[in-house]
Order: sequence, then structure tokens, then C-alpha cells
Amino acid sequence: MENNLFLNKQLKNRIRELSDSDNGPFYLYDTKKIEQNCRKLLDVPYSPKSVHFAVMANSTPRFIELIKQAGLNIFVNSIMHLETALQLGYNGEQIVYAASAMDEATMRKVKDSGALVILDSIGQFDQWCSLFPNTGVGIRCNIGELVVPKKTLAGYFIGKRSRLGFTIDEINKLKGDPHILGLHIYVGTNILDINYFLECYSHIVKLAEWFPELRFLDFGGGFGLGEKSSKEFDIKTYGQNVSTLMNQVSEKMGRQINLILEPGRIIGGDAGYFVCKVVDIKNRGNHQLIGVNASSVQFARPLFYPDSAFHPVSILHKNDSTNNRARLVSSIFGCSTYSRDFLARDILLLKASVGDIVVLGYAGSYCATAHTSFLGFPPAKEYFL
Repeated sequence: MENNLFLNKQLKNRIRELSDSDNGPFYLYDTKKIEQNCRKLLDVPYSPKSVHFAVMANSTPRFIELIKQAGLNIFVNSIMHLETALQLGYNGEQIVYAASAMDEATMRKVKDSGALVILDSIGQFDQWCSLFPNTGVGIRCNIGELVVPKKTLAGYFIGKRSRLGFTIDEINKLKGDPHILGLHIYVGTNILDINYFLECYSHIVKLAEWFPELRFLDFGGGFGLGEKSSKEFDIKTYGQNVSTLMNQVSEKMGRQINLILEPGRIIGGDAGYFVCKVVDIKNRGNHQLIGVNASSVQFARPLFYPDSAFHPVSILHKNDSTNNRARLVSSIFGCSTYSRDFLARDILLLKASVGDIVVLGYAGSYCATAHTSFLGFPPAKEYFL
């Protein structure tokens, strides 16, 4: 029920300044926080490694420029994002391209880019080898038969309920194939349980011995944000354990195997804020309905994940006074007539007034980039602190 967002004085002042000059909703990103999050992943002690930001989490060019300056490479799964990466100066194996159901035209564009390619099926592997017989690739591994798959925020990413990746039988059929340069796994999303990652990775490490030309292991992303509690993903412990695994496989292979990580939401999720204004109040019994000048299509994560998306809220009152304000069960609704246009539901907030500023936290990933034109509202502007 409690859903409070802490904002420091610098953030509050900047939000008020931008709100005074911009009537529309907007995003504000904490640049230093983004840089700190990048550094945590880069500090994983194993070498050689490369950290590739999953651009689906935030494709804003300025955001990508920041993570590039911090030393991160990039992960994409579409031609549009591939072109964005190339335009921003990424090239060759600084780009990991992983997708499913690529047609021939897409394969040719990806090949021409020089990106490191991850394929998703036997059919795609055969087609790639036919088109480019002297080019090696990585393959996505579905090792769900070897572990008990966990349902994560967006469902199952391994196991029989997942459409993704090569099964163990399919991987076995390719055993020894010199075209396979790497193995990839994506365990799930928003996971805090390090042991689940390590259990899955241990099976990938064993499969590595099947492929004599192996150059890299890509352990994907899915690192969780503890927005509902004070618990954070323990990157230091994770990095130590992953480094131990990589050293073991490198020793068995007789050479250093490159480690690839693909962080997404953890890089910018807690560094972003969505800001809008209160324009209407409806009181329904003891329930406060707060209408804002924004729509959930502009802040789309709650629209995509209505039962699980969590974004703490802060209300900046016009006079910045909370005296004599009661706490009420509240929902924040958008400015369309769509019945599901909610930005937050059933949370405890102080009594609001028209003109107050509403700030939703953990808005730096899968929010601005998920904008949809469904209800006819433009993308919200984006600013950087």
C-alpha cells in the first residue's frame, strides 16, 4: 500500500524548474546514477569481458551516449536499434545482435554490420551457414530441461513454456560444429536470486566443452531492481561467482573465454523519473482519484505490466507543505477515456490538489522507450540532470 519515493533537494529543485517551463509530462534522468550503475557491471573482476547494454530498455540517443562514454557496448534485436547503434559510433563486435525469426534481408544487414550474432533456432542456423559459410555465430540455449524454470516478470525465458532458444537435443546435434563461437542464455527478467543465475550458468559452462572453436559465453541480463524493498541486486557477489565460473571454463578450454553480459533495466531503471501535473481530483468515498496531464501510453510500463509494475510516487505540493494533509488510498489516472489508463493504483498518498507535481520513480528503463501511439499522445520529453 505504501508507495513513497524519496527525492533529494537537487532533484526536487530541478523538477520544479522544468515543470515551470514545460507544461507537458517529461522524464528526468540522473546522469551520475547511470554512470555509477555502468561502473558496477564493469567492475566484475573477470577478464576478458564486455558489457553490452540492452538498448530495448532505453533507446534515447543521449542515454546511449552516456553508457557509451562510461565504457559499455550495446545489445540489439532489431534493425532499427542496430542502425541507432551504428549512428552513435558502435561498430563490429561492440554490437551483439540477437533475434528470432530473421528473414534473409535482415541477416544480410546484420552480417554487413559486423555485429556478433546470436541465433535462435536450427532453421536460422542452417540458413545463416548457407548464406555465410565462413562466418561463426553464437546460439541461444534453452536449458530448461536441466533446471526447474522460474516464471519471472515477463513469463518464462527457458523451459517448455518458452519459445526461445535451442533445446538440449538441438544443441547436441551441433556438437563439435566449428561455426559455433559462443553460447548465450537469458535466464529471465528482474531476478534478484543470484543462485538461480549461477545454476543456469553452470549448465552452459558444461556445454561449452562441446564446441572446440568457442570464443565467448553470453550470460545475458535480467538483473533485478529491488524497488519494493531495500534489497538490491548484489553485483559484487554475482561478479565474484561468475568470474570463478569463467576461470574454470577457460582453464578447461585451454584459453581465455570472453564473458559477455547484457544488463538492461538495472543500468537506468532507478535513475529515471516521470513527471506530470495534477489537473483533476475525484473523491470516491475514501478513495482519491488523481487525474494528471499524462497518459499511460507515455509512461507505458504499468500499461504493459498492470499486475506487477511497481513505481514509487512522490507528490510535490504547490506550497511544499504537508500540514493538515491526510493520507488517502489513491490511484493516478491518465488524461484519456481509456478505462485502463492508470499510472498507479491503490497506493497511500497525501491528499493532492490541482497544480501539484506527481513524480513516479524507477522510470529510467522500459518506460520512455515503450511509448505507444495507441491513444494519440506524443512521447514525453526527456531531460538529463
